Amino acid sequence: MGILRIIFGDQLTPGISCLTDADPSADIILMAEVHREAVYVKHHKKKIAYIFSAMRHFAGELEESGYRVRYIKLDDEQNTGSFSGEVESALGLHGRAFSRIVATHPGEYRVLQEMKSWETSFSIPLEIRPDNRFLCSPREFARWAGNRRQLRMENFYREMRRKHRVLMERNSENEPLGGRWNFDAENRKPPAAGLTIPAPYRRPPDTVTEEVLELVEHHFNHHFGDLRPFTFAADRPGALAALNQFIEERLAGFGDYQDAMLENEPWMYHSHLALYLNSGLLLPRECIAEAEAAYHAGRAPLNAVEGFIRQIIGWREYIRGVYWLKMPAYAEENYFGARRKLPDFYWSGDTPMNCLRQCVRETRRSAYAHHIQRLMVLGNFALLAGIHPRDVNEWFLVVYADAYEWVELPNVSGMALFADGGCLASKPYAAGGAYIGRMSNYCRNCRYKVSKKNGPDACPFNYLYWDFLSRNRTQLEHNPRIAMMLRTYDRMSSQKKQAVARDSARFLNDL
Repeated sequence: MGILRIIFGDQLTPGISCLTDADPSADIILMAEVHREAVYVKHHKKKIAYIFSAMRHFAGELEESGYRVRYIKLDDEQNTGSFSGEVESALGLHGRAFSRIVATHPGEYRVLQEMKSWETSFSIPLEIRPDNRFLCSPREFARWAGNRRQLRMENFYREMRRKHRVLMERNSENEPLGGRWNFDAENRKPPAAGLTIPAPYRRPPDTVTEEVLELVEHHFNHHFGDLRPFTFAADRPGALAALNQFIEERLAGFGDYQDAMLENEPWMYHSHLALYLNSGLLLPRECIAEAEAAYHAGRAPLNAVEGFIRQIIGWREYIRGVYWLKMPAYAEENYFGARRKLPDFYWSGDTPMNCLRQCVRETRRSAYAHHIQRLMVLGNFALLAGIHPRDVNEWFLVVYADAYEWVELPNVSGMALFADGGCLASKPYAAGGAYIGRMSNYCRNCRYKVSKKNGPDACPFNYLYWDFLSRNRTQLEHNPRIAMMLRTYDRMSSQKKQAVARDSARFLNDL
């Protein structure tokens, strides 16, 4: 008897655990484009197109390798629209041909809950294997977390560096290259005048992708975002080409300018590899190895290489660990009791605040924004304005091609919104307009003045920052990293405090 093996759209890796012992002569690999996954939130059109195209390319590669693949396209007449429906159909079609179902642990909690029903519903054994593409399993992360009240990424990152011998001195188990674990302080340069930024990797659509683009135009035209031009690679060779181009052309500048923002430059020096990593077309180990090799070959400085590697072996693994450790309760966290609805301009970009307008419109065009745009513009505004975490999480999950709940939810709730009360971050990443003014050129073409603190022409970030501290004082006054700013607020005159409250109330009411 054979085995029914399940591959999801974010598991497009030939060495994935559910395939490690596959028998091409007896087993069947099930892959399906299911409507429910495309619409449980209304994903960006580019995101849907990327995943479906990458799935079709991967299925073709498996068939070329001799595997039997049952692939269900979205518009196939027999498509049931759900994972469970497709499993039931495959089992019914092949009768008692299968001894069990084998799958790799999914990336999202709700999918895992659905899978757990299959054994009972279909009267067949189910084996869920660990996802072997990650460097830290949920079980290992839970051991590291132990009874810690606060889970600091820096501590986890150092342990991962030691364990996997990444950027370590050759003759030492504990000494990092360059004598420092973290070069983040060197990676905060504002955009320099005349900065020349290499073009991002672009792959013209092939016939498979064109067919998917037509499918998305027909079925999901009401979803957010611009579908064309579509320039993402959708196969393993293209993903490797994107990695190589980043290493050769962008990595050297990534460290210095990873926090910088410029109008009409959403890509900057960032790698744009997260969508390939998160779908399985690239593996974290190979991205780390290529970056490390670039440093040793003298092609990229240590601050850039360490910063890039920290995003993968540190932040990415850490975020996944937090997700599986804290779910499902984590999705309901709302430390500040935020209740305001998401403003319409998060979808349209129609706002006089140029920083938000730029980030939303670039997101609409590209299904991408880099981490500072997400954290310090879009996330910072949502934090200061008191927007409900549920709405903010849904928006981030909808609009970015690299967004899956395991990576999106802890980043938004824990990092951007401090909705978990400090489990993940040591303080809220709240900031006034000065930060955006320093790290971007957005303020030059804004209707508001970043230099003004109050009044109708003042940058709303300026007074919303102090209003956020004031109205959340009870939750913040014991945080040592915020205490100094609260003392600054306390020294303000009563007139200044009243102006902050008045301007904030006016602005927030207008939302």
